[in-house]
Amino acid sequence: MLHFDQLSYWERDQYLIGNTFVIAGAGLVGMSTALSLRERFPKEKIIILERGYLPTGASTKNAGFACFGSPTEIQDDLQHMPSETVWETIALRLQGLELLKNRVGLEALAYQNCGSWDLVKEHDPILESGFLAALNEQFKLRFGLNNVYRQDNQFIEKFGFKGYRTAYFNNYESSIDTGKMIAKLYQLCIEQGIQFLFSTTVQNWKSNTIDVQIETNHGSISGDHLFICTNGFAQSYFPNDLQPARAQVLITKPLHHQVKGLFHSDLGYYYFRDIGPRILLGGGRHLDFISETTTDFEKNDKIRSALIQKLKEEILPDQAFEIDYEWSGIMSVGTEKKPLIRSLNKNVHAGVRMGGMGVAIGSAVGKALSKLV
Repeated sequence: MLHFDQLSYWERDQYLIGNTFVIAGAGLVGMSTALSLRERFPKEKIIILERGYLPTGASTKNAGFACFGSPTEIQDDLQHMPSETVWETIALRLQGLELLKNRVGLEALAYQNCGSWDLVKEHDPILESGFLAALNEQFKLRFGLNNVYRQDNQFIEKFGFKGYRTAYFNNYESSIDTGKMIAKLYQLCIEQGIQFLFSTTVQNWKSNTIDVQIETNHGSISGDHLFICTNGFAQSYFPNDLQPARAQVLITKPLHHQVKGLFHSDLGYYYFRDIGPRILLGGGRHLDFISETTTDFEKNDKIRSALIQKLKEEILPDQAFEIDYEWSGIMSVGTEKKPLIRSLNKNVHAGVRMGGMGVAIGSAVGKALSKLV
């Protein structure tokens, strides 16, 4: 592979010289940042550096949930985070989803307003003693959304699940195709004159009063500003604020099933959906937090076994199925779920720590990042 020192005059002039904005990471946040910058700076030179031949982290490796929070998750967040921080984070998710829909378009997203179910196994006195009504009232007051959540006790008969006591339905959540999402964002970037260098890893950077010198695996590139949009791969810059979080996902071979929609359980640590005749199931990180705090794209046998057991006993009981293939993605989490949007100095800015809600929040983070310059 060529080092930057081996490039021609034309290549150096086109890609390495005169960049106003350099963005590390070609996922949802990185490309959203680039497009938001282009709206503000129509003539400036923008380039995105991506370590993989495809976006590496979670943008195309997640389950395709356009979601903003289930009742059990929000209840848990309110017990561990300041109330206003929780609501500010939900607001960013809702804003991000609207930005994404408007920018990419519903057809390009393969957007389906299928609704979601928060599946509950145990009796929950808080949720069943008025919390759901209070939650709906807050969504109406803050966001103008009516009757976001309702209890649904007919879901077992509808879907054939086992092991769940009740469920909470959200009519506002939807499914998308994240492969199509990223492809469309890439197309929009190209149309807007935004350039890309793939298989290019940012290894270090040094800023001064004029610009930023960025060291990569191919050599040095400079820009007036550097935006770090590498989410789970940004821990070295923020060791006390975030850590990587690997997520395991598997998908069945086509089969006949009753499942239709999006489903969460165990505070969102498990999630599954239908993709036509297939079932996609992911999660289980809470079973092995230590091993899953990593940027390695390996499989975890303990979690894989738990996912298959969940399919056998709860989602597809008494039904034969085969796993077609599986994968993992790298997210970023921290002590709170609100994203970290920060200028490290006048030339370097970061938008990371999506908290497992990158599809929802990524576009809003990109827009906020673009306003730091």
